[in-house]
Order: sequence, then C-alpha cells, then structure tokens
Amino acid sequence: MSLIHTCYRILDIDRSVAFYEALGFEEKGRVPIRDEAVNVFMGLPDDGSEPRLELTYNIGRKEPYEIGTGYGHIGISTSDLDGTLASLAKQGIGPERAPYTIREGGSRLCFVRDPDGYRIEILERS
Repeated sequence: MSLIHTCYRILDIDRSVAFYEALGFEEKGRVPIRDEAVNVFMGLPDDGSEPRLELTYNIGRKEPYEIGTGYGHIGISTSDLDGTLASLAKQGIGPERAPYTIREGGSRLCFVRDPDGYRIEILERS
C-alpha cells in the first residue's frame, strides 16, 4: 500500500489553483466527472508526475463546505520559511500567526489557509 493523494472540495477552481501554485504546486491535470464535477490534480515538482492533492469542484455548488472538526491540515516543507512567506505575502497570503517552534531546537513552522479555509502547515527544514 502507498498513499497516493489527499482530496478535498473547493468552490472556485481558478482561485484554488492560484493559491496552491503560490505554494509551489503545479497543476498536473483535470478530469471531468460527467456533468457533476471536475477533479483538479496538483503536485509538487519533486513528486514527478504523481499528483499529491486532488481538488474536487462540484459544478453549481455555491455554499461553503463545512470543514468539520476532524480535519487538521496538510503539511509541506521549505528550506527558507521567511523567503516563502515573503513570496506569499506579495500574493496576499499571510500566516495565521508568526512562525514558531514546537520545541527548543525544533523546526520553525506556521500555517496558512487556502481560499476554502483548509489549513496548510509550512515547515522549514534545514
């Protein structure tokens, strides 16, 4: 067994794709599901052709999805958290709070939210 992707539902394809592209993801493809939905597959450059994120747009849906209490976040890493945050700020994306560490000597991290409210952890790896 191997984990192939994570999926969640979005309200606006262009807005969500732009957000994830700002985080370094690349669109790998789109697959229509009859006249009901469109799946947009996103991946990071190091993933090769394997998409790691599936964004599902249900045609005609206008009201926001309930994220629920079970969802936590997806995590991505960067070698330069400050540079990443500066780049995101130019696109209007800011962290929930300033970067911090969980324990002394640990990696710095912070969280951002995508256009639909899903949390994304950005972890700085040395």
